[in-house]
Amino acid sequence: MTSQSWRSLLNKKYQLSLRLFLFLNATSAMFSVTNPLYSVRLLSVPLFVIFTLSAGLLFWHWKYASKKINIPVVSTLFGFLWAWQIAYKFSLITHNHATYLMLALLSVLFIGSLAFASNIKAFTLHSLPTFITCLWLSNHEEWLRMTYSLALPMVAIGIHHVLQRRNDHFAQQLLYQLLEERETLTDLSMMDPLTGLYNRRGLQSRLKNLPAPDTGEHFVLLLDIDHFKAYNDHYGHMMGDQALIRVSAAIRDAVRSRDIVARFGGEEFMVLLTNISLENARQTAERIRQKVYDLKIPHMFNESVATNVTISIGIAIFEGEDVEIALEKADKALYEAKHMGRNNILLSEELETI
Repeated sequence: MTSQSWRSLLNKKYQLSLRLFLFLNATSAMFSVTNPLYSVRLLSVPLFVIFTLSAGLLFWHWKYASKKINIPVVSTLFGFLWAWQIAYKFSLITHNHATYLMLALLSVLFIGSLAFASNIKAFTLHSLPTFITCLWLSNHEEWLRMTYSLALPMVAIGIHHVLQRRNDHFAQQLLYQLLEERETLTDLSMMDPLTGLYNRRGLQSRLKNLPAPDTGEHFVLLLDIDHFKAYNDHYGHMMGDQALIRVSAAIRDAVRSRDIVARFGGEEFMVLLTNISLENARQTAERIRQKVYDLKIPHMFNESVATNVTISIGIAIFEGEDVEIALEKADKALYEAKHMGRNNILLSEELETI
């Protein structure tokens, strides 16, 4: 579940509550006309308004489901309409006034408690006008009974409302925690676990949001640790991993925060310099080369020569949106740079002059 689906679930809950409320009001109004209490058959103004308004809003909300209707306002409006209807019909009844008022109050409470089982505010706003009207019209002997009839569902709905809010809060916090963990896992899946740099998947993700160059160009740097197989063979893979970690940190420190650094292979790295001039790209490549050399990681790549770990770098301009073309050019430049010797930098455009 996502935050969007959570909002969708809450919206469906709102729609169901509103439509049920409108349907019950329309049904109750129709029942009051066709089969009324105490056989007082008449189509009063409040009944007509209740039926017309509830049926109209029900149709409108069904047609425009994305539109929202203010439930507290609607519940208050229907509460006053039912209070009007009860007061009007009370004047026409000649006997058993108390029984009629109790039945009318319970009918309104039934609608509110069924439609607003988890919305104490809407239930109260809908029931209060009718409750006050019934108290005003009845004698003092019925006040306790009416108060109990209102208090019982109100307490139940209040308790349910509190429990529901706690459950919703817990579910929402759990959802946010799961989303954070998913984002963390997504980030980890884009990172090389050894060096902490982007892997190929992370690189592709960053390239999708790469801004167009403004005052400069984008450059691809392909870096390879010289004679790294010999280093692993001589010092062991654990020392090789430590060398990779230190070299990757040196590369990251030598470039700007907006530049993209990725581990491209076993001992191969890629740097994407964004919005930079050719001269500054060359200077950055030289700074990377020097920082790696200054690590002073001992490297005996044959029996007679001992020196430090070094890197060779191929540079290519990244034009258009296809990074593979720039990588291919940078790879050719890197290949020539390594054949020229250790610790070299070569721009792809310089290949024709070699």
